[in-house]
Amino acid sequence: MDLTSLLNELGKGFANFSWQNAVMIAVGLVLIYLAIAKEYEPVLLLPIGFGCLLANLGMSNEVGFMKVIYDAGIKTELFPLLIFVGVGAMIDFSPLLSQPSLVLLGAAGQFGIYATLLLALLLGFPLNQAASIGVIGAIDGPTAIFVGSKLAPEIIAPIAVAAYSYMSLIPIIQPPIMRLMTTRKERLIRMEYSPKPVSRLTLVVFPIMVTLLVALAAPDAAPLMAALMLGNLLREALVVDRLSKMAQNELINIATLFLGLAIGSTMTAASFLNLKTLAILGLGLLAFVIDTVAGLLFGKLMALVTHNKVNPLVGACGISAFPMAGRLSAKMALEEDPSNFILMHAMGANTAGQLGSVIAGGLLLALVMGIH
Repeated sequence: MDLTSLLNELGKGFANFSWQNAVMIAVGLVLIYLAIAKEYEPVLLLPIGFGCLLANLGMSNEVGFMKVIYDAGIKTELFPLLIFVGVGAMIDFSPLLSQPSLVLLGAAGQFGIYATLLLALLLGFPLNQAASIGVIGAIDGPTAIFVGSKLAPEIIAPIAVAAYSYMSLIPIIQPPIMRLMTTRKERLIRMEYSPKPVSRLTLVVFPIMVTLLVALAAPDAAPLMAALMLGNLLREALVVDRLSKMAQNELINIATLFLGLAIGSTMTAASFLNLKTLAILGLGLLAFVIDTVAGLLFGKLMALVTHNKVNPLVGACGISAFPMAGRLSAKMALEEDPSNFILMHAMGANTAGQLGSVIAGGLLLALVMGIH
């Protein structure tokens, strides 16, 4: 190879580099900064940010090893399912099973998904993309990616970034809404926690029954729900401790790392720097806000019906985002009264929201695939 050919080969990267790539690299660096300096969902934002760097340095999801990772984990929906196995192994459903009425808050926390779907349709998005945008409101990254990869893979990057970014910003976005929508008197409501004992048999049967019912009633939600319930069964069986710990640690960590890289690899300048992406991010935020407002309103209604036996703050964690949303609601109550402990009620509503987000995603898949 002569000197000219060598220089051309060495300068190939610079020749293909544009100002748009520079902007996206800056976006990737911001995500890495938020992950490291602010600790906003670092386990995912850091690999997404690094994947964004690679995508704009010629290593997108269409070439090389990043294509292998993307095809193996996103196109097949494998990574979200593996993550859900790990999430299921972390969840304790006993607060929900001992207070089944909290499932209503989990349902109310999905209202923003459908409201945003309708708004996106009015703004001109096709049904498949509108449904994928709406599911950002679940604030459940794996569900958003699972639904988006099936219905609208062409916009999976902004969907994933929005879902995980807003999840990390829960402590910033939700408190002002919670204070605006509730009075101090409501935030001071004490909720007695005298849970009905939940037997080991119930805890073991629950994930099996949920899997059977969802697979029969909403087959499109079955893969996500089955993965979540498998992880929970590993936890509650008490005979596969190694598998349970592996799901909570190694499995979910490896899947999250590669999922983040795969999502970041789709964040090319061509696919990200446009008005549609800004609209998706804005609609996703709106879905999150509507979900929070709907949950709080339903919490206020339950407080009214039960004569102030329900603190409306637990309605705010009817979204998914387990366990951050539950912890935040409990923290807000403690700020008003350091002796007011609503953590177990909040976690019950939060786990209901986790189930609700999966079912909502399945209903969207059934709706769109049924029409098409």
